[in-house]
Amino acid sequence: MAEDENRLIAERRAKLKALREKGAAYPNDFWRQDLAAELVEKYGPVDRDSMDLNPVTVKVAGRLMLRRPMGKITFAQIQDMSGQIQIFVADNAPDKESHTAFRHYDIGDIIGVEGVLMKTRTDEVTVRVKALRLLAKSLRPLPEKFHGLADQEQRYRQRYVDLIMNEDSRLVFVQRFRTIQSLRNFLILRRYVEVDTPMMQPIPGGAAARPFVTHHNALDMDLYLRIAPELYLKRMVVGGFEKVFEINRNFRNEGISTRHNPEFTMLEFYVAYLTYEHLMGLIEQMIRETAEEVLGTAAISYQGHEIDLARPYQRLTVTDAIKQYHPGTTDAMLADRNALTARLTELSIPYRQEDGLGGLQLTLFENTVEQLLIQPTYIVNYPTEVSPLARRSDRNPDITERFELYIAGREIANGFSELNDPEDQAGRFLQQAKQKEAGDAEAMHYDADYIRALEYGMPPAAGAGIGIDRLVMLFTDSPSIRDVIPFPLLRPE
Repeated sequence: MAEDENRLIAERRAKLKALREKGAAYPNDFWRQDLAAELVEKYGPVDRDSMDLNPVTVKVAGRLMLRRPMGKITFAQIQDMSGQIQIFVADNAPDKESHTAFRHYDIGDIIGVEGVLMKTRTDEVTVRVKALRLLAKSLRPLPEKFHGLADQEQRYRQRYVDLIMNEDSRLVFVQRFRTIQSLRNFLILRRYVEVDTPMMQPIPGGAAARPFVTHHNALDMDLYLRIAPELYLKRMVVGGFEKVFEINRNFRNEGISTRHNPEFTMLEFYVAYLTYEHLMGLIEQMIRETAEEVLGTAAISYQGHEIDLARPYQRLTVTDAIKQYHPGTTDAMLADRNALTARLTELSIPYRQEDGLGGLQLTLFENTVEQLLIQPTYIVNYPTEVSPLARRSDRNPDITERFELYIAGREIANGFSELNDPEDQAGRFLQQAKQKEAGDAEAMHYDADYIRALEYGMPPAAGAGIGIDRLVMLFTDSPSIRDVIPFPLLRPE
């Protein structure tokens, strides 16, 4: 197989050499004027006689995907960003020399075509070629049409080939980028301002995660790739930007799974003078409207589950969710550290010895309940112990005004009423610092500058983050996060 491919590459390189000798390799003076799919859509309903009587001149360009020689004529398909269109080449369209040269082009070559639209006997919109040019030589043969890249890892590794051959893959990424645009427009229409914050930070903050470390040579200092933009976005709120958002790349030095990639995309947004209760309603509306805009419906099918994104989302506390999905679990057990550790041990779930009740409750929830939350569900009232940036509840200081949204058994969004009390926040940072000294690599650093910002006064506010990759997984029925990231991280070949 490799020998055949090497032979084909050698033949194509020989053709390229001949083109170079003629001075015609890789020209850059062909200006496309029309897109394939738009021509097919516009002129598909037009009858053949009308097209003959009212000739339409077009200029298209794209990749040669299929060729069918038939004596003195050749039909072919070219593919551009919009889709495919058929072209018709013959000894008199444009001429025999050009037709002969075209038959020596290779599948995968990028060509430019000028011509007139026509309809075939089967009423297919076709370009009758008047002029034809080879614009870029493809030196490597494309995979066989009906199999494409069969190996899943090869599809991730050579995404460019996957996108050429696989219309379903192209649609996934069209929907990904339309989703991002829809989310952006949703917030801009509500007067949120899109901002940008540092990706290299002297102190990693905004989430409990292990960061990537890099080094700045000129300043001779270590920096961390952003694990979250949260603390910088809230600095913007302090500065008077009361409705802000950022569609950002985050980096977390953690394992790779169907739900995790070390580099991922988040939408984070913050608004002054509202609470986490308001954001839950806003996120419901945002996800519903985005689904309707991108997919045409808010009723989706994901991995065999029918999910309704339009109906009101269920709301459960952490402890109520545990009790609902684990009949027999009582409030008394959830309030007893010994009983909780015994239950975790019974279920063979590892836990940290230093965790208090809140940490143990969350460990039980994440390992036994999370994957069962298929329909959209908000989990609220997270323990303060595991929510170092969230405002404490005025009713119960042991819990915070925080939510996480779960759909299809995975976290999609996380948000809370923001902690704007600098002294409370400093105390939480100190607790995190103690955990880091005790060996917790994911605990937060103490960020003195952020405390200083809060000391200038931050208005009461709420903020949330939405995992765009996971949302796109839902919208495209993709089982793995790698299916929705154009170039996921892979081990070297």
